[in-house]
Amino acid sequence: MAVLHPKMRFFLENLITPIPEGYVPSLEDIRSRNSDVPKGSVEEVHQVEDRVISGPESDIKVRIYTPEGEGPFPVVVFFHGGGFVYGDLETHDSVCRSIVKASNQLLVAVDYRLAPEHPFPAAPNDCFAAAKWVYEHAEELNAERTKLAVAGDSAGGNLAAVVAMMAKEQGGLEIAKQVLLYPVTDRYQPGKYPSYTENGSGYFLTTDAMGFFGRQYVQDPQHADNPYTAPITSSNLNGLPPALVITAEYDPLRDEGELYAEKLQQAGVPVVIRREEGQIHGFFNLFGIMDSKEDIKDVYERIGSFLNEY
Repeated sequence: MAVLHPKMRFFLENLITPIPEGYVPSLEDIRSRNSDVPKGSVEEVHQVEDRVISGPESDIKVRIYTPEGEGPFPVVVFFHGGGFVYGDLETHDSVCRSIVKASNQLLVAVDYRLAPEHPFPAAPNDCFAAAKWVYEHAEELNAERTKLAVAGDSAGGNLAAVVAMMAKEQGGLEIAKQVLLYPVTDRYQPGKYPSYTENGSGYFLTTDAMGFFGRQYVQDPQHADNPYTAPITSSNLNGLPPALVITAEYDPLRDEGELYAEKLQQAGVPVVIRREEGQIHGFFNLFGIMDSKEDIKDVYERIGSFLNEY
């Protein structure tokens, strides 16, 4: 039986202020709490460029990571996590660099609009527009249009799954693969999944926080049943691109991520499911905090291998 990874335990006991049971932090608390997390070391990549592209309703900031080599490169469009309410190009810079190093693929990170100032469907609309921009500008980016993947962690995993659905249903681009890291796939239903009961407090991401995020993100009742808010509720998962789904043992979102992977498989989608034992939600970022990549090196190598299996 797995136990909590010692570095995760150290993080929970020493590097983060505990949240009292039943207390729901304000939006300002959440954004401040996560912006204050110390940054870890980052991988060096050949070139990093910030750009601004046109979105459906406003401009979108993107960060383009180019690996060593001549190209053209397969390309990953990455959407950061943060409960749909926080996170940006800086919070996930280390994660993006590590994916580039592990895969030797070009990566474009997307700074989509956040709730509650910009509730659903602002985020998926921005992410879909950014993915289309990468597809349309592949030659300029020295990228291979036919090898375009989407990836994201947590809320970003939700957005990656949704963009894959949007591409299939709306057209305009073709997505070859999807990488979903401890993704949000369902609406907030804490009683539905055992992992919410087992891991809903004391492991960084809490049940109360998930409820708060959901209320900020989906504000209009007319969107409550939209599969683009909860891809696991879609009745049409066939024809989606192959997926790598990575979950964490001590994560409230563990069960819904694994169930979504199983539903993709049932729909005929090739899927690799991997549960990281001993880990908590957010561990991709948290290892960077502790200046150690060795414990997570094999996970990044798994992502790189999946992305390069063409």
